[in-house]
Amino acid sequence: MKKLEKETLIGMRDQLGGYAWQDTEISELVDPQLGIITGLQELLDQLEVLRGIDLEAIPPAGEIPEK
Repeated sequence: MKKLEKETLIGMRDQLGGYAWQDTEISELVDPQLGIITGLQELLDQLEVLRGIDLEAIPPAGEIPEK
């Protein structure tokens, strides 16, 4: 997966137009500075790891292995 770039999110905002995101809000998603614990890129990376794991093989309340 490619690293998330501000220009990508701006392009999506401009093309889809469902919500009028401000440039400062998009910047915060790409490079958190205001106290967000997890940036969007880190969340996307974690989802990519989960996508490759057979979650049925993990018992309830079990640990998800890190790659």
